[in-house]
Amino acid sequence: MACERNIYLIGPRASGKSTLGRKLAARLKRVFVDTDRRVRLETGKTVSQLVEAGGWPAFREAESVALATVAVFSGQVVACGGGVVLDEDNRELLQNGIVLYLKAPVEELAARLTRDPIESQRPPLTGGGVIEEIGRVLDERGTLYFSCAHAVLPAQTPLPELVELALVEIERLGGGASAASVGRGRIS
Repeated sequence: MACERNIYLIGPRASGKSTLGRKLAARLKRVFVDTDRRVRLETGKTVSQLVEAGGWPAFREAESVALATVAVFSGQVVACGGGVVLDEDNRELLQNGIVLYLKAPVEELAARLTRDPIESQRPPLTGGGVIEEIGRVLDERGTLYFSCAHAVLPAQTPLPELVELALVEIERLGGGASAASVGRGRIS
């Protein structure tokens, strides 16, 4: 596994990076890492607590440290925080792996955030309404997501199909021996 590049999942909040990441890691028999969880483990604080204490720059710094720590190792599936692409050093680190952008329509992201807000891990970014906030975030980060991505996946696709699409892209991008055939038919 040491020579296998990391698979990085990027996209806005609620695009399904962690959900897809866990499924891909199981199928590929790789370790799954969530950078937001790493931040919580390393700082002992939720995203909301970090932002409250030091603003978004404090969280972004902790996020960058978490990504750099994770990037030292290979052969992982990594769900990245939605804003990881804002930092140029992070974008460079991502390029050492395979980067899949989970792109979803604003309405889908808003519906997911409304159903499962998890405010301690998904604090408001702009102070506006959910749809307004998502639109602003995508306007700010959309170009960065695309510039980092080796492939773009439609995040609103049902999970079993999304897993298969991701495996095809990972194989196409040289992400391991027969990634698309690993565990075929055993989606859990």
